[in-house]
Amino acid sequence: MKLSTFSITARCPQTGRVGVAVATASMAVGALCPVVVPEIGAAATQAWVNPLLAETAVRYLADGRDAETALELALKKDSDCQYRQLAVVPVSGAPAAWTGGKCDPFAGQHLGEEWVVLGNMLKGIQVLDAVHACFAAGADMELSQRLLRALEAGVQAGGDRRGLESAALIVADGPEFPYVDLRVDWHEQPVAELRRLYNLWNKRVLRHYSALQSRFSDYRAAEC
Repeated sequence: MKLSTFSITARCPQTGRVGVAVATASMAVGALCPVVVPEIGAAATQAWVNPLLAETAVRYLADGRDAETALELALKKDSDCQYRQLAVVPVSGAPAAWTGGKCDPFAGQHLGEEWVVLGNMLKGIQVLDAVHACFAAGADMELSQRLLRALEAGVQAGGDRRGLESAALIVADGPEFPYVDLRVDWHEQPVAELRRLYNLWNKRVLRHYSALQSRFSDYRAAEC
């Protein structure tokens, strides 16, 4: 399945949160592209998508491999890796990325100290540049807001050359439950709709997150 996509996979060194923001010209990108595991890391796979790549890479992170090794071992299992893109960001340590030589143009990647930007079938390199620059400039922002703003910057820079149909934003904090897990599976303006949902989530859930996290931590401890 082709997912002509742009995404950003990142972590926050202050909070330990990890997450992915992604948009594409196909439906339900949140079901296929991002894998986010609290206290381990995050990965995103796209282009001629193989969802198992991101899952496999994160399993290698959980086994103690660094991001570059996890990426290389995951790609070794895929004979069509030249058609794939893969980002791997551990909760600590350097991130890693892959863009196969047969991904549809424009395709490319940018690596930061704590994030990876990927894109294929874009209107141009300016899309990656915009996502990368926006995220880099937001170091004082909370991770989910920072990811979403970077995704919006990619839309403003032209995004996918076929348009967009779906988007997702997933951020993990502790193991109790997701900090943010929002998906727009089909919409004429999926990133704008993702922003609308995020604003509601921020108002109705995130303001109570610390209390909820404490309550579920107590519950889990009582089970032990």
